[in-house]
Amino acid sequence: MIRAIIVAIREVRAYLQDRAELSFSLLLPIAIFALMYGAFGGETLFNGTAYVVNEDQRGLYSISLINRLDEMDNLEVKLLSQSEADTKLKRSDVLLVVYIPENFSAQLSSGKETQIIFRQRGNGGQEGQIVASLVQGAAEKISQEIQVERQVQRALLDKYIDRDHIQTTVQKMLDRERVFPIIGVNEETIGTGINPVHEFLPGIVTMFVLFAITLSARAIVEERKKGTLERLLTTRLGASELFMGKFLSSVSRGLLQTFILLALAYIVFQIFTPVTFIKALIVALFFAAAGSSIGLIIASIVRSEDAASWVATFFTMTMVMISGTFFPIPEDSALYTLSQLSINTHANTAFYTIIAEGGTLSSVAPQLVILAIVAVFGLCLSRILFRAVLGGK
Repeated sequence: MIRAIIVAIREVRAYLQDRAELSFSLLLPIAIFALMYGAFGGETLFNGTAYVVNEDQRGLYSISLINRLDEMDNLEVKLLSQSEADTKLKRSDVLLVVYIPENFSAQLSSGKETQIIFRQRGNGGQEGQIVASLVQGAAEKISQEIQVERQVQRALLDKYIDRDHIQTTVQKMLDRERVFPIIGVNEETIGTGINPVHEFLPGIVTMFVLFAITLSARAIVEERKKGTLERLLTTRLGASELFMGKFLSSVSRGLLQTFILLALAYIVFQIFTPVTFIKALIVALFFAAAGSSIGLIIASIVRSEDAASWVATFFTMTMVMISGTFFPIPEDSALYTLSQLSINTHANTAFYTIIAEGGTLSSVAPQLVILAIVAVFGLCLSRILFRAVLGGK
């Protein structure tokens, strides 16, 4: 057993010194996860920019409109001069610009109609259409408040109340209504939504760990063809010890790769406690053992490096696809039943239970038992099939 451990240590050391393999094992899954997190992990609320040309710079109502737009959490207001706006529209740097005319406030104060102008290229784009709707909504609120104020003044016309006093009182009540509306809107989210870290991290980890483990079968086939394994058997190392050394090195590599990926996730996203991190590593150990036994089966039955690469790739992609790694599988579908044949399914479920739900090892015991059965069965079968020398022992 000691010799097998020495073989495993030498294999892991060689793995750590291979920059190309380390890049594939670590940098590629990190890059893919970053892309998926960027695509699915952002806020779902709209965020846009309103480009405004305010020719009524000192007008009461134009300033009020701009302030209301600026108070919106999902909207940024950028003021432009007319020449800047015309240039940006001409170059398609922006697709929609809001123009507030010079007499905007004066017209409203005198009770006359006025308008805000939207200048746009084409349909203004999706963002431009949303911005136009937000600007229109803010302008309509100002219009409604002006109408309320005028109606109050008409109703109190014969009461000899100072007009400024009426205007001030109405404005206070309107301000109070904006802060404490009579009819409030309460948003209620059904479910917890998608957390991209919880959803995609287990699948990314298991996919690349399984791929790296099974792809190591190519190295074993290459060593067999070159006679490296045969030369090792001329030492005091036995065939069983060589076999066990290859298995332990594969498990160690898978566990090490998982440890680094989960550690980076812990540093960046703070999704683990020390206890849950250890639990996740235990799940990774079971998964690495199951994957390593399958990798040894592949190395035992194929006869060329290219065949080993093809079988490892096909097996990994099949396990990933039927496990629902990147898309949910309905439980009442035939694919759900098929997904139970994938070791990724059980590993992903165990990881998700521990990471997202704070589950215990006993709560993922069924998944660990299945992974252990696969590891033991695969180890026994691969030992029967394993040959250090073609046609030999």
